[in-house]
Amino acid sequence: MISGMSNVASSYLRPASTFTPSSTLTPADAQSDASAPTDAGANSPRINVSQLKPLQGARFISAADDPVLHDLLATNWLTTHGTSATQSFVSDDAPQNTYAQVKVDGKVVATLYNGGSSTITNEAAAKLGDLQDPPGLSGPNLAQWRADNYARLLGGTVEKAPTAITQSQWTPHESNSTTYSRDQLDAAFQAMLAEGQKATAQRQSSYLASQAQAGTSADFSA
Repeated sequence: MISGMSNVASSYLRPASTFTPSSTLTPADAQSDASAPTDAGANSPRINVSQLKPLQGARFISAADDPVLHDLLATNWLTTHGTSATQSFVSDDAPQNTYAQVKVDGKVVATLYNGGSSTITNEAAAKLGDLQDPPGLSGPNLAQWRADNYARLLGGTVEKAPTAITQSQWTPHESNSTTYSRDQLDAAFQAMLAEGQKATAQRQSSYLASQAQAGTSADFSA
């Protein structure tokens, strides 16, 4: 690491200025050289402090005073804590949500799920072409329609899974977009502030404890 630094420094090393032994420096030359930086500094632009004016009307704005920021922070707090509290979500294509399988010559080419979604091999998808789902179908009804038409177009058979459910048993997943009430947003904002104050107090307590411990660990041996 040190050798690398020396290589970089040497590449930017300026050559020593040529010095002629026969040349003679007089006191006047030295004085003129010494005064050069002072003259350059005198000619540089300066700012007159007396001309500076305070910024009028500026003030700090708290998040509590900004309705948009207030609600944005509160919504984020609710979303974060709601997500961490809900861990029982099962995706549509989980094995326990299987509705049926389509087989061709004993090989599974498509799997249908209770929510209506499906997975299919590339070869089978190419044979299906631009197959469009009928409007209005969802859940197990859509899964059944797809299974029947996949089997018909691919020349296969449908094997219903023991985990298949009926349309009346199916519950669609709730939308991810949630609208919170004013009371929920206000309560969440206060809870967020309380969390921040608690975290700050813990950090201060840890810092004071470490300082006290450091103060009592001095070595008094002479």
